[in-house]
Amino acid sequence: MTYAGRFACALLLLASASSPGLAQSTRKPDALDSMVAEQMQRRDIVGLSLAIIDSGRIVDTRSYGFTTRGGRERVTASTLFQAGSISKPVAALAALQLVDKGAVSLDANVNDKLTSWRVPDNEFTQKESVTLRRLLSHTAGLTVHGFPGYPVTARVPSTPDVLDGKGNTPAVRVNVLPGSIWRYSGGGYTVMQQLVADVTGAPFASHLEAQVLKPLGMVSSSFAQPLSASMAARTATAHRLDRRPVVGRWHVYPEMAAAGLWTTPSDLARYAIGVQQMMAGKSSVLSTSVAKQMLTEQKGGYGLGPAVADTGATLRFSHNGRDEGFDASLIAYAHAGHGVVVMINANDNSRAVQRIIDFIALRRGWPAYRAPAGEAVTTSPDAPKIMATVAGRYEFQNNNMLTLFVQDGKLFTDVNGLPDEEWVVASDGRVVSKERPAAFKPTMVDGAITGITLLAANGSSRPVPRVGPLFVDRATTPDADTAMTARVTTALGNFAKGGDYVRTSPVLTEGARSVFGRPSPEFADVRSVSHVTTESVAGRGIIRHGHAIVRVIHYRIAAASGTHHAIVLVDDQNRVADFDLVSR
Repeated sequence: MTYAGRFACALLLLASASSPGLAQSTRKPDALDSMVAEQMQRRDIVGLSLAIIDSGRIVDTRSYGFTTRGGRERVTASTLFQAGSISKPVAALAALQLVDKGAVSLDANVNDKLTSWRVPDNEFTQKESVTLRRLLSHTAGLTVHGFPGYPVTARVPSTPDVLDGKGNTPAVRVNVLPGSIWRYSGGGYTVMQQLVADVTGAPFASHLEAQVLKPLGMVSSSFAQPLSASMAARTATAHRLDRRPVVGRWHVYPEMAAAGLWTTPSDLARYAIGVQQMMAGKSSVLSTSVAKQMLTEQKGGYGLGPAVADTGATLRFSHNGRDEGFDASLIAYAHAGHGVVVMINANDNSRAVQRIIDFIALRRGWPAYRAPAGEAVTTSPDAPKIMATVAGRYEFQNNNMLTLFVQDGKLFTDVNGLPDEEWVVASDGRVVSKERPAAFKPTMVDGAITGITLLAANGSSRPVPRVGPLFVDRATTPDADTAMTARVTTALGNFAKGGDYVRTSPVLTEGARSVFGRPSPEFADVRSVSHVTTESVAGRGIIRHGHAIVRVIHYRIAAASGTHHAIVLVDDQNRVADFDLVSR
């Protein structure tokens, strides 16, 4: 089935969408439904739910797709998703309530109140303290960006054990001067979690339920990890970047403040409305004075919990979230009464969710909301030929590839094996984004494409070298350098074993030896290495792990884990500097 055909079918699945005052069976699909369906089909998103706020109330809720890939249960407005890092601004309210009550100071050393665990002192904390303000604004100098969670069958560590690195993440420690920089830290929010538990003397999840969730009307939400059986029955199944379901359906997060909230878009909308009421002096959950501090930028675009943007009447607060197999996004105005929450049961690295938010914001006329827009161009009559020429892989940044491919007569970027941004070939030879001010031109040498030149709106440009073609429709070709293939086979065996096999391997560059210490199980029990094509890239400026690349060799590798498309990057001494597994 073509992409267009799949999109048409998706519109038939909108029976699960709902709108206040309109029965599910009678609501007709509209432009928003079409837009969401297109994004879900393009990105293979299994289920999506959203809630829209206007004039300080929920005016629309819509749900699409299914709770599990291949399942029959539809997502509804009451389906629970993990909120990921949106847990942070919700959890921050509990700590700020303690500030309101005078039980904790925003600017005192948190060790003055911690009893079950303490931030270890070192040369940094002797000069500046770890404070609650710094914990909530990611400026405390603490380590550990985020948490992967635990399989549902695994032993889950206590909060002090997480903080001391006895779980599946390193110890949370201060390694830069507190207050000196902004650096995102889920570890800092786990310290805050322990602080709230120590000061209140109550389990974190039950305290949040009583003092934050219920007062805000978030009755379909819980920080409990794991969930109760009754709430677990309402959950969506998490899906990874490759769209496979997470084993056990989801992960468990003892780091509740950082990542542990189960909720719905409607409940997160109630949180946002609650914040709007706090700012207006109409809430008993938090005083207006503390709420204003919460939405005042501290550093790096963050307040005390949410990210913040603009000021005055157009002040906005927001946060994104990701847990294993779940993504979410929330944005709302502090004073204007607008907002939207979108949650999906998949990890997705594209702009699909942001496109949906932009679409809603522009159609509803949110004040001072700036969304990117593409340039209107006349399409070149040579578009099919040019699209076929530019299809391939490019070194957008060091060790960060951009992949362009053609599907159903359209040119897309590839993100995690799925189409993302669409590009159009203009009559002047530029290739232009349909959704933002971005363009490039192919770089040709002797009739062959060697890269693209990015064209900025201010007139500047940047060359981006071509790494090579796509695997699609390419058969294996005669191997002109079987000795190199033998070296690659040895390298794959080294990668599979890791450790000293990598560190002492003569077929790897020094850079590769230093970064590939962990075993790569995808290369265990390699059964065949078949040459597909080789591209000479000498002089194009491709650098991997400190080594200039002169050749890129494409192989199909059959192993116990399946068949893989591998790109092997080689230096001028015929050593393997890096590899990439690709989907197309």
